[in-house]
Amino acid sequence: MIIFISGGERSGKSRYAQELALSKTDTPYYLATSKIWDDDFKERVKRHQQERDERWTNIEEQFELAKVLPENGVVVVDCVTLWLTNYFSKCKGDKEAIMKEAKAEAAKLFDYKGVLIIITNELGMGLHASTKAGRNFVECQGWINQFIAANAEEAYFMVSGIPLKVK
Repeated sequence: MIIFISGGERSGKSRYAQELALSKTDTPYYLATSKIWDDDFKERVKRHQQERDERWTNIEEQFELAKVLPENGVVVVDCVTLWLTNYFSKCKGDKEAIMKEAKAEAAKLFDYKGVLIIITNELGMGLHASTKAGRNFVECQGWINQFIAANAEEAYFMVSGIPLKVK
């Protein structure tokens, strides 16, 4: 089962995903997809880790998410945006290459026998990116979000900490 949670930055996505995971199991997994880019981001990761107690098992993977999934677990994948950033960097901004690799990997998640709670950002609702690279990233983010959401059993959009069920 895939539960897809989208929304803006600081909209409550991670909190809601964690609450949802704990409502389904006492031993959830947290799959972190990001690379630590700088000290500010390192602090943000540390804050997120401190929000989770000993019931959580942490997994880290920047590309091949399906390879590290536990059998039949409840897994919070946080997040598609940072995961896609890894592909954006690896593929040097080439939209076709990014989408080919990201869609192939995302498709592997659709057969998971457990519960995946996948978090993403909804980037296309804000200001128009001022650079070509920024616009390319927003396009890739929108396309991969659509791909995953189409294959999810449930989808939520977070607004000011309130989950709105979309699907």
